[in-house]
Amino acid sequence: MFTGIVTDVGTVRSAEQRGDLRLVIGTGYDLDTVDLGASISCSGVCLTVVDKGDDWFAVDVSGETISKTAAGRWRERAKLNLERALRLGDELGGHIVTGHVDAVASVVGTCPDGDSTRVGVSVPTSLAPMIAPKGSITLDGVSLTVNDVRDAEDGSTHFSVNIIPHTAHHTTLGDLAQGQQLNVEIDVLARYIDRMLAARAH
Repeated sequence: MFTGIVTDVGTVRSAEQRGDLRLVIGTGYDLDTVDLGASISCSGVCLTVVDKGDDWFAVDVSGETISKTAAGRWRERAKLNLERALRLGDELGGHIVTGHVDAVASVVGTCPDGDSTRVGVSVPTSLAPMIAPKGSITLDGVSLTVNDVRDAEDGSTHFSVNIIPHTAHHTTLGDLAQGQQLNVEIDVLARYIDRMLAARAH
């Protein structure tokens, strides 16, 4: 489990295709406190530490994960939002995040909004019932609050979030551009409620 509060931005130092894709990720984390087998959220994807050094850790990314996540995350020099797994007693600063991507979203536009940047995002309409104004959503591993939601004419669902200066400076979300893909995870509570309502309907 994670909270969507990014604590480091890592850089992919190498990407080597083996049985799976082996990534070596540079980080500012104290790796002495990270065990092999630990989970780290990498731009919203829960991955397992399989090797480590003084300032890097390695993970294996399966073909299934690559096919279901945003393009460009798993290549050399890519920047990744990192968060270590939640420990019992830690402050829950964002919301409960599982690190399991529900869909790939696309940025439809950005514009200034005070000191913040308002970002419009498009997702498959199947997620629409689980996205609500003032609800929580995770984009590339970052916990954000939904401003508004609407159904678009192209059959997708659009919503907006605000990226405050702190988030822009401490995550990869400060460089968003139209057309960019993002890993999206809806609120796990909304996911369960949607499932329960669907089960009752049958």
